[in-house]
Amino acid sequence: MVKLNLLDELQVRGFVSKISNIHDLEKQINHNIITLYCGFDPTSDSLHVGHLLPLLCLKWFQKYNHNIVVLIGGATGLIGDPSFKDKERLIEISDMTIKWSTKIKSQISCLFKNLNFISPIIVNNYDWFKKINIISFLRDIGKYFSINKMMNRKSVKNRINRIDQGISFTEFSYNLLQSYDFLQLYKKYHVTLQIGGSDQWGNISSGIDLVRRLCHIQVFGLTTPLLTQSNGIKFGKTEKNTTIWLNSTKTTPYAFYQFWLNTSDDKIIDFLKLFTFLKIKEIDQINKQSNMKNQFFYPKSILADYVTKMIHGQEELNSAKRITNILFSGNFHKLTEYDFYQLKKDGMMSLVLNGYEDLRQVLVNSKLSSSRTHAYQLIISHAIRINNRKEINPKYLFCYSDKLFGKFTLITRGKKNHFLLCW
Repeated sequence: MVKLNLLDELQVRGFVSKISNIHDLEKQINHNIITLYCGFDPTSDSLHVGHLLPLLCLKWFQKYNHNIVVLIGGATGLIGDPSFKDKERLIEISDMTIKWSTKIKSQISCLFKNLNFISPIIVNNYDWFKKINIISFLRDIGKYFSINKMMNRKSVKNRINRIDQGISFTEFSYNLLQSYDFLQLYKKYHVTLQIGGSDQWGNISSGIDLVRRLCHIQVFGLTTPLLTQSNGIKFGKTEKNTTIWLNSTKTTPYAFYQFWLNTSDDKIIDFLKLFTFLKIKEIDQINKQSNMKNQFFYPKSILADYVTKMIHGQEELNSAKRITNILFSGNFHKLTEYDFYQLKKDGMMSLVLNGYEDLRQVLVNSKLSSSRTHAYQLIISHAIRINNRKEINPKYLFCYSDKLFGKFTLITRGKKNHFLLCW
């Protein structure tokens, strides 16, 4: 089998949406070591799974011995990129943005460390924008940008045509700032390639043009696709419209694991190609075995294991798998106190109780039954379990022995409907 070159590898795996001057770029990366970058604005204190695609794309370049730079947009994050946004982002205070930038920098370093990759050079564009003189910037940089061209971009047009929103000059200037980042990184680190999501193509193209005009050199751009799930929900969101964060305090490792485990059947092989470093040959074999045995859970478990370990490490993966297996098997006595806190933080439906309430009312309050009469029918039909113990007494009152670690009780209706009581 012929070994794939880097661009072939990225295209086969589905990383590529657009590439500028593909033949020239291919020559560069096949015969030289280049330096490339990707930027992330600190709009929260954590990245989310939607950021994984460009980060993993960077790692593929590093795997092929190229140098990578990660840019934290401490300055551009204060402005907000208008690309395909419905409305202007709220501007956060700079102190908060500095804290968020520090957390994201640490998060990216840990991500590379977990995969045994060398940590990239991480820079913050606030370091050069804080020194900018506005008159000099408009005179020396702004003159290279055509208003006509900028207004014809689809992302800008969409906002201009909205009567209720429009676009502010602040957001309109974002294109200049990101382009200037490319120029600065070329001068400081000889960066010749910028990557980003497909919604960044306009900004990347402007940066390419600015570097060409001022430095008389060809640089390049590559965008990754913006993913959606089969149900149409934006990748990185759940049906409850909650974001899947990379920070374990915002999204528990258990919830993170479940997100990947719930990947739809028609997306699983694509995601194995994108979110793991498994060889294409291995993924094809996994797909073949899955189809032969009609076991779609098999590739999902491989994906969930791989990505959870990559982000949270082996110990948190073990915990997430233990919780999943226990909830599936009903062996709740094996759950640790830490596991219960994960479940509570994850957002498993829960109810805080203060007294020794009766089972029927708890079933109503937890929405596991529609009424006390319905609860009665569920109990006498053996459909309710308390900590995996079947309870058939419709007059049952909770007691201290029902409290695991003195704080938690798990009620199950049927096999899949779990509810956490917190005392």
